[in-house]
Amino acid sequence: MKDIIEGLKKGATVLYPTDTIWGIGCDATNEEACQKILDIKNRPETKSFILLVDGFPMLQRYIPEFHEICYDLADLATRPLTIIYPNATGLAPSVLAADGSVGIRITYDPICLQLIRGLRKPLVSTSANLSGQPSPINFESVDAKIKSNVDFIVKQRLNEKMTTPSQIIQIGVSGDVKIIRK
Repeated sequence: MKDIIEGLKKGATVLYPTDTIWGIGCDATNEEACQKILDIKNRPETKSFILLVDGFPMLQRYIPEFHEICYDLADLATRPLTIIYPNATGLAPSVLAADGSVGIRITYDPICLQLIRGLRKPLVSTSANLSGQPSPINFESVDAKIKSNVDFIVKQRLNEKMTTPSQIIQIGVSGDVKIIRK
């Protein structure tokens, strides 16, 4: 993991198991690395990424203003919850939606936490599939093109079946809630 973390700090990409599905990640503040992921996935630049952080202190560095209900929603979630926050700052432009918002999930997954805490920045977490294809349910179902184009592969939990994408909700600064994915 030390080599992977050092690589992430230098702009590398990684294929890794998350708290939901297999993902492709990189430093969410590094535009060049984010562009590599867009190329690997053959994904349009108009689609934003989901990011993973290790807690609210890290989130607050990139989302300077959000409604306090977000604390309760994150604490009470019974499964992984991605919240789309407005007015992000300090992140690579390609991780943001056109309106400046970004989806962020606080993760408790030990592998994800090790990567995030080693990097000391948010980690991109996009599904490890080619654009328009179904998300892989395990490492074996990740397309060979993805495996051969990322810089690193986390070799843990290779046989674990993963089928639960996160719930996604959008929270406005005033606290209005919009459910994107249940």
